Amino acid sequence: MNVFLLYLILLKGTATAFAGLASLPVIQAALVFQHHVLTDQQLNEAVAIGRSTPGPMGLYIVSVGYFVAGTPGAIAGWAAMVTPALLIIPLVYFVGRQLENPRIKSILQTVVIASAGLLLAAVIPLARDALANSLTIAIAVATVW
Repeated sequence: MNVFLLYLILLKGTATAFAGLASLPVIQAALVFQHHVLTDQQLNEAVAIGRSTPGPMGLYIVSVGYFVAGTPGAIAGWAAMVTPALLIIPLVYFVGRQLENPRIKSILQTVVIASAGLLLAAVIPLARDALANSLTIAIAVATVW
């Protein structure tokens, strides 16, 4: 896969999500189902790597990039992860005064609810793949308590 196209796909996922794993459905749809350059197992591994390393929750994007295109893909993943953060600074400056507007508040609440729904839709197939035996199910249940 072209590294620039990978960057754009990962940027789409990170720019449309406001939390670390909320970009998961977009990335799964594009890289697993549409382009077939990543498997669900690799995506699970990338999420596990991202969750076990210190840093932001969306760090799994770098692992996804690595699984797809090696070191250039990891660099593309890192660039896609930091681009929205760099673009949001001027946006917050210009829009910051409008946050008390009821319309803006309702739009933000809608985006959060939609992100939660998309995250749930992506987690169910990944959980089916990850919870393969009684040991992994027991670990998952123990972490919930």
